[in-house]
Amino acid sequence: MTCLVARTGREFQRYNMGRRQVVGCIPYRYKDGSDGAISNELEVLVITSQKGNAFMFPKGGWELDESVEEAASRESLEEAGVLGNVECQLGKWSFMSKSQETYYEGYMFPLFVKEQLDLWPEKNVRQRIWMTTTKAREACQHWWMKEALDILVERLTSEQKQEEENVLACSFN
Repeated sequence: MTCLVARTGREFQRYNMGRRQVVGCIPYRYKDGSDGAISNELEVLVITSQKGNAFMFPKGGWELDESVEEAASRESLEEAGVLGNVECQLGKWSFMSKSQETYYEGYMFPLFVKEQLDLWPEKNVRQRIWMTTTKAREACQHWWMKEALDILVERLTSEQKQEEENVLACSFN
């Protein structure tokens, strides 16, 4: 069973030298082909901000009672309504909040999506849209999330090339 209430408040938030620590995920999947088979075309899930005027990846505060991976998974569930496997960290960024003019530390992770829920905690205040990585990079408002997306694409492309080389090498043996 999945919790359908988002955490609120900042009394349990983590800070490092005065900087609020936030964690985000880039939910991704491989698009289904026209024949029903899974293709190599990568799609990522973006969400709208709560005010609905900007696209981004799910992110939010890292709380004291959870690991950084648990926070990443929770934010993806609360904001985008997806569950999956949190993978190796893409990086850590320092950035300034546009609204509060304070510095934050942001950690980003890939989330390989296993399930997309019909109901989730922030369904009524956010939209979610699957799109290509190129379109997501154009749509995303945060420079540091764009950098994380670039790292994810490079990582997955490198892994795919390695797998293809392994298959090719095996076929010659």
